[in-house]
Amino acid sequence: MTEFLLHLLLTAVLLLVVAHFVRGVQIRGFGSAVIGAFLLGIVNALVRPVMVFLTFPITIVTFGLFLLVINALMLWLVAALVPGIRVSGFGAAFFGALLLTVLNLLIELLLPGF
Repeated sequence: MTEFLLHLLLTAVLLLVVAHFVRGVQIRGFGSAVIGAFLLGIVNALVRPVMVFLTFPITIVTFGLFLLVINALMLWLVAALVPGIRVSGFGAAFFGALLLTVLNLLIELLLPGF
């Protein structure tokens, strides 16, 4: 349970970092970021696998780059569901999801198994 809460809080902080660096991504406060991080986890666990399955042929043709589009759509979906998070368009969602992915990879490199 402690590991889950730490991961949730870290993802919330990363969402705030994304909002700071990506124009078009706005998060009202830390509470909205925590709710967004929680919902992003749920969306990534339930909706993303279905999207990956349905778009598998496109993903193969694009050598996996279409997964970045799916990540952007998941972030955009979360922004549509959480009142304190706003993503102004697909470009902002794309670059926000890209930065969030890179930051999560860096965290995974620095803290293996986290």
